[in-house]
Amino acid sequence: MSRTTLPPKDQAPPRDEEQRLRELGYQPVLARRMGGFGNFAISFSVISILSGCMTLYGFGLNTGGPAVMLWGWAGVGLFVLCVGMALAEVTSAYPTSGALYYMADRLGGRRWGWYTGWLNLLGLLGAIAGIDYGAALFTGAFLNLRFGFVPTAETTFLIFLGILLLHALLNLFGVRLVSVLNSISVWWHIGGVALIVGALAIVPDNHQSPSFVFTEFVNGTGWENPLYVAAIGLLLAQYTFSGYDASAHLSEETANASVTAARGIVRSIWVSWIAGFVLLAGLTFAIQDYAATQDTATGVPPAQILLDALGSAGASALLLVVIVAQLFCGNAETAAASRMVFAFSRDNALPGSAVWRKVSSRTQTPVPAVWLSVLVAAVLALPSLYSPTAYAAVTAINVIGITPAYAIPIYLKLRAGDRFQPGPWTLGRWSKPIGWIAVVWVAFVTVLFCLPQSSPVDTDTMNYASVALAVVLVLATVWWYVARRSYSTPKAYGSAREQAEIEEGIV
Repeated sequence: MSRTTLPPKDQAPPRDEEQRLRELGYQPVLARRMGGFGNFAISFSVISILSGCMTLYGFGLNTGGPAVMLWGWAGVGLFVLCVGMALAEVTSAYPTSGALYYMADRLGGRRWGWYTGWLNLLGLLGAIAGIDYGAALFTGAFLNLRFGFVPTAETTFLIFLGILLLHALLNLFGVRLVSVLNSISVWWHIGGVALIVGALAIVPDNHQSPSFVFTEFVNGTGWENPLYVAAIGLLLAQYTFSGYDASAHLSEETANASVTAARGIVRSIWVSWIAGFVLLAGLTFAIQDYAATQDTATGVPPAQILLDALGSAGASALLLVVIVAQLFCGNAETAAASRMVFAFSRDNALPGSAVWRKVSSRTQTPVPAVWLSVLVAAVLALPSLYSPTAYAAVTAINVIGITPAYAIPIYLKLRAGDRFQPGPWTLGRWSKPIGWIAVVWVAFVTVLFCLPQSSPVDTDTMNYASVALAVVLVLATVWWYVARRSYSTPKAYGSAREQAEIEEGIV
């Protein structure tokens, strides 16, 4: 088969994935009950344009406004597609629940795997916190519209805890239920976007002009440099376009994962790219009063757009559509994060690994890992009780944790050159140029989202994401010296040359 094109379906027969997993050094213990569509669906559900776009829409109104939201989405989506394609190629070669850190370990050695795993884990747990807290905000806005409920930091946090508990319980029933919910989620998201955009296009008498939607620049950050403001505004798109590694984390539970997990990553990105642009354009065209939308009593600017354009009943109905989509998203992210906790513990990387790697004999689900995932997500969101900017910091934690973890295996694959043996899904001659674009883009956004987002910088407006990143790296370094003798990924059978090169520091 030529390596210059992606393999057609008739040239990619199903592999014995259980045998492949054993070759990579792991004994299969999870239930392989997820198909190709289900694998795509979990990443699409985690990306969740009805979560990311809607929850950070208010952030976008201040950091560049409509022009940055729309053109930023188009540009960021293109670069993320490059990252996704490059990551999919490595996933095809190493389809394990550990995903990114296992790839880094195989291609670069134990320390590369160690730090990649901790960054990936930080990003995944930050994503649960960001997604479910966003759902809590929208739930508060819905209750405000229907019952006059006034959300506070305390009540929003209680709603958030309830949502975390729901997602923990749903994930305890096994991967088959997760797969079914994710499949429903795909059509719910696509149908929801069509319903919201259609209603906003047809019902209101007044719409913004195309020049407003595509060229209006708004700076509410306090910074004077418009390029800096526009760059910070890219967080909306970059935050939404994260979590597609879920397809890789569920690969040990997916049929023909060497192909379907790779396809799931790429498909989830381009479908989200198109649908998200339509959603953002539909919302922005329907803005009736920009200042009132920014300062809405609901606390959620998209809710104010729906309220002004459709009235209370219509806004409430569509808010329910968004909330359900966000619940689907959080459930999928909890599944992905718990598999990362399970896999990292399987290789003795976490404190208490013997507990977190246990799998239920009845459902073949890593139950302790599920509970740990939601517990840490709750802790990450605690600052929201005290700081109004904490939610933006949590979303930035997700981006600067998970995005570098995407690039590390890609960089190591490029460094390995011909020593990297691709799986059945490959980019062929495009592998190197797409890989380098991905690495450079990730380096750029990682630095960008550590920068302060508002001026003047004080305790309320500081971007705590950089602090969280530093704390995790310090803890990972300290724990390395405690656990380095016990931490180890298994030797992959049939890859003695690769292992020898790694151990000699060549790869």
